[in-house]
Amino acid sequence: MTEATPATHATAVAPAASSHDAEPPILLSPDDRPLALLSLANLRTIETDAMAGLPPHTLMARAGRAAARFLREQIALDPAAAPPATVWIVAGPGNNGGDALVVASELQRAGIPVEVCMPVEVKPDDARWALAEARAAGVAITGTPPTSFERYGWLVDGMFGIGLSRPLEGVFATLAHHLSQRAKQQGRVLALDVPSGLDSDTGNVVGAGNAGSAVRASHTVTFIGAKPGLFMASGRDLAGTVIVAPISVEKVASTVRPAMQLNAPALFASFLPARDFSTNKGSFGSLAVVGGDTGMCGAPILAARAALYTGAGKVHVALLGAGAPPYDPPHPELMLHPVDDLPLDKMDALAIGCGMGSRERATQVLNDVLALDVPKLLDADALNLLAADASLAARVAARGAQGDPCVLTPHPLEAGRLLGCDAPTVQRDRLAAARALTARFASVIVLKGTGTIVAAPDGRFALNPTGNAALATGGTGDVLGGIIGALLAQRLPPYEAALAGVYLHGLAADTLTAQGDGPAGLTAGELAPMVRKLLNRMFYAA
Repeated sequence: MTEATPATHATAVAPAASSHDAEPPILLSPDDRPLALLSLANLRTIETDAMAGLPPHTLMARAGRAAARFLREQIALDPAAAPPATVWIVAGPGNNGGDALVVASELQRAGIPVEVCMPVEVKPDDARWALAEARAAGVAITGTPPTSFERYGWLVDGMFGIGLSRPLEGVFATLAHHLSQRAKQQGRVLALDVPSGLDSDTGNVVGAGNAGSAVRASHTVTFIGAKPGLFMASGRDLAGTVIVAPISVEKVASTVRPAMQLNAPALFASFLPARDFSTNKGSFGSLAVVGGDTGMCGAPILAARAALYTGAGKVHVALLGAGAPPYDPPHPELMLHPVDDLPLDKMDALAIGCGMGSRERATQVLNDVLALDVPKLLDADALNLLAADASLAARVAARGAQGDPCVLTPHPLEAGRLLGCDAPTVQRDRLAAARALTARFASVIVLKGTGTIVAAPDGRFALNPTGNAALATGGTGDVLGGIIGALLAQRLPPYEAALAGVYLHGLAADTLTAQGDGPAGLTAGELAPMVRKLLNRMFYAA
């Protein structure tokens, strides 16, 4: 993990002294790091164990100091902030409000003007201590929000942290709206730990079914460790840029089993094949993309093109329907066949389901393919066939139980069909849905969506941080299937192939968007050339 860049104008905003720790707080960027993602239960255990060996108020003091450091650095790096505009902080009635009050004290002592709005006075002992510290530091505290936020620089959300069980109400709901509007229009809204109103485990808004609300921040400094809800569902939009402040409890945190990890190249890079001079096309495997009923050959060809760009040695397309073209003019390297003419058992991997349809012929082909001792990815129509046919589902589960897991890549609607529920049920707890799918099918599951989850039957879970709204267009799922299929053909284990596939697929969308080719109007076919560029730049440049 990399420490955040320190301020370059330190003389203007010197850090305040603290009686709890001599060392400056560490701020970590989660980019490209396989961070542990801690559930609410994990965090409660860590807090309890850490506090047992520390003086009172230490964790709150460290959290507040870390967030204050972030603000000092941001203000120092802003050439227009001389002198800095007043930082406005809202403090809630619990410990998140206490964290906010420590931030205020630290900024006040550093010479940065600050105002605190505390609509309801804080109640817990730690937070009462922080309130006394803020008053002693001379922080201006009021119970009434301002009528306008125009004169303020940064706005800080310290209303509610993890563990919130009911929707925001009254003045807190109103302030959440104002903070969110500011974040969307001007940025410079910092959430402490999590945006108020966000469920840190699921990424959903607390009480969303009852018109719940939450703060949309431009930045979040999260304490102790990263939380899954910051990287999936609504959390991706609400949290903004996430910075982790471990607050010096890393040793305690290492003793708990995290809910999952954040996907990163370190989890899969060592499994990618070497590209030595002595290699040949056979070294990188043969993939067959199986699908394409009559009138639907575009989907498997799109997947096959992506496989070609991801480095598979040879790529075949096995088509179920009639009327398909004899070859793909933009990519004559692809070999197109009627499905009965291609010996699928000779392939190194199979990607099945793109444009496959739901006719009896598709069921028979899937049934035949499941009997083959070849690594397999099942997507799209293949998943719908599993959901509709218990015997096919049982065969997938049996293969997984024998140590030959398939890779299943459902979006939420397909996941709902596989689990016998609906998409909203899946989205309410994506991690639980992924667990249920791995248990039912003994397979590696790629639960697509905002914060794609990759889950293995052995209990490994990763949440993917790459990707954006550019992927919300037809055919991007077919491209992902082709990418993962190509990696399976290159002998990556199923879990690592899935990790690499979703990471590169999302990063391609991010990179193209940064270049101005998205998020609006990006086409699925544009992803594969960028995947090739990223694969070579990141892993084969040397």
